[in-house]
Amino acid sequence: MLISIDHGNKQIKTIHCAPFTSGLVESKSKPFGSRVLNYKGKYYQVTDRRIPYRKDKTEDERFFVLTLIAIAEELEATNFTGHGVTAVQLAVGLPPAYYGANYQKFSRYFIGRGIINYTYAGKSYAIQINDVGCYPQSYAAALTMFQTLKDIPSALVLDIGGMTADYLEIKYGEGDLSICDSLENGVILLYNQIESKVRAEQDILLSEQQIDAILEEHEVQLPQNVVEIVERLTQEFIADLLSTLREHQLELKSKPVIFVGGGSILLRKQIEKSGKIPYAMFLEDIRANAKGYELLYQLSKRGG
Repeated sequence: MLISIDHGNKQIKTIHCAPFTSGLVESKSKPFGSRVLNYKGKYYQVTDRRIPYRKDKTEDERFFVLTLIAIAEELEATNFTGHGVTAVQLAVGLPPAYYGANYQKFSRYFIGRGIINYTYAGKSYAIQINDVGCYPQSYAAALTMFQTLKDIPSALVLDIGGMTADYLEIKYGEGDLSICDSLENGVILLYNQIESKVRAEQDILLSEQQIDAILEEHEVQLPQNVVEIVERLTQEFIADLLSTLREHQLELKSKPVIFVGGGSILLRKQIEKSGKIPYAMFLEDIRANAKGYELLYQLSKRGG
């Protein structure tokens, strides 16, 4: 079975399931709760406290454990009824600037482990990952709107994620990996700036979930001056990000800029308010990269 996973620093996204935080608590005894995984004698529970940023996600087993959770949830969401050992093909991705140097290592991280037995949410699984396709994120997301992009001479895809903001030039629907980079300007940097400012000025410990709620314009039980700090720093963050892109000699005013990723969805109001992107397009599907990985895997197997 083909399963596509976007391993974000902030969230894990698959095609059929709700995104969940890239965070785990490990223990030797079974914790309370339903979203608990047991693998190799250890228990892991999904938590809202994400794993600290790491450029190399293969340094330890945590992103592999998150992958096992994602696989289990996808099997359940799609009502997969296979018996015995389930053969799994993974479609995954990396930021375009890191892709060429790291895609083989990231692929090897998942494969060659034999039959993997584990339990999750009270159900047992036996899987074997027998193939992995790794693809450039951002381009993968843009592929889901290929019919729109194939007739455009030049467009810039900007994927604002947890830790990075990745950009990639698209020419008539094809990605140009000579014009791409990954800037450490993701929303985690914004969270850190806001949390530090609010803690210093208001003596309030603000969570990332509270910041999200403010930016999504939900009702929050917080002082108005805290809300104003969040909104002001977020607008400054977007201004700085767009200025950084200009410093990289990227033209933002004469071509479409396609915003993808959870950060772009979260910060859409501030991006539009900046007035610096006349032709902004927003891909609102947070699963766009995962869907693109699946398309690219299928095309590779057809020789497309």
